[in-house]
Amino acid sequence: MAIIKLKDDIYSVGTLDWDRRLFDELIPLPDGTTYNSYFIKGKEKNLLIDTVDPTKKEEFIENLKSLNLEIDYIVSNHAEQDHSGAIPEVLKLWPKAKVVTNEKCKEMLKEHLLIPDDKFMVIKDGEKLSIGGKTFEFIITPWVHWPETMLTYLIEDKILFPCDLFGSHLAQSGLYAQDTARVYFSAKRYYAEIMMPFRNHIVGHIKRLESYKIDIIAPSHGPVYNNPGFILDAYKDWISDTPKKEVIIAYVSMHDSTKKMAQYLSDRLIEKGIELKLFNLTKTDIGELAMALVDASTLVVASPTVLGGPHPGALYSVYLANLLRPKLKFISVIGSYGWGGKMMDVIKNTIGNLKAELIQPVIIKGFPKESDFRALDNLANMILEKNSSL
Repeated sequence: MAIIKLKDDIYSVGTLDWDRRLFDELIPLPDGTTYNSYFIKGKEKNLLIDTVDPTKKEEFIENLKSLNLEIDYIVSNHAEQDHSGAIPEVLKLWPKAKVVTNEKCKEMLKEHLLIPDDKFMVIKDGEKLSIGGKTFEFIITPWVHWPETMLTYLIEDKILFPCDLFGSHLAQSGLYAQDTARVYFSAKRYYAEIMMPFRNHIVGHIKRLESYKIDIIAPSHGPVYNNPGFILDAYKDWISDTPKKEVIIAYVSMHDSTKKMAQYLSDRLIEKGIELKLFNLTKTDIGELAMALVDASTLVVASPTVLGGPHPGALYSVYLANLLRPKLKFISVIGSYGWGGKMMDVIKNTIGNLKAELIQPVIIKGFPKESDFRALDNLANMILEKNSSL
């Protein structure tokens, strides 16, 4: 990635990763990602905000060398290696530089990257650092999405460097978020997969940011926002407690019994004017399901019984929802069994984090019969009634 000027004496020096398709060996990356790093030249000192993933450190170091300038400070907003991984290399080349971070992040960097204690300059929440004409304020924001995370605010230029907050996994040639529809999709997916479990923490952090004048938001992944209202408004919607009247049906079917039930229920709900998303879990990109959970009011898990419990694919969707802690209000289960089991007991024991009301399940034996379809009609009516009350 070429060096790109944001404003006078402020440069993007990070790298693009067009080819990466999996993050943390878990999260699909259909559009690659970026590792954003920013170099700020002051009248007295120079400062670097974050580095890059170790896989891109050679390219990153070439960017820094091409500036032909000293590095006096390396601000580490977050200890995860896709942000901090090149810090040891930077310190080798600029040994007088100090790593500026908070106490928790310092300890993590010492543990994960073996950075010596004397290389750190520890700051506290709200503390400021001037490099001559450029003053940085550090805002400690735990659990966005690790316990040591912080944001950096450049006062004179009104730029917020928010680390992972407001980020997106989206590799593109331009620096700024110009294609808003595409960026919105990527940012929402990023929020769903990474930030949503910490929604309650983010509410407070965004409230605090209202007291700052912000002209540019420059996150650690994805495009830079020169219209910060775009992403701030999106986050305020995503973190709100009010879901949309949307239903997710996530199903697995081995012999078509559960598939028939899921399709029948989805048809009845659509007839009632309820917005719905139907996911076949054997084919679904799990990131798409996570995105749907951001807004949905209702989750219906549809599963056959396997060895007495839910199908592992269906159970994973329940486990995922429990981890992500979306603002679901209602949850139900439909499915079929051959000879018995404890599918509901297993699912109930997996949704402890969800503050959702359990609507009467429809669990049947074998292929659905007329009485089973009537039970699904009743469930559709209950879902409509519950959603109408929102």
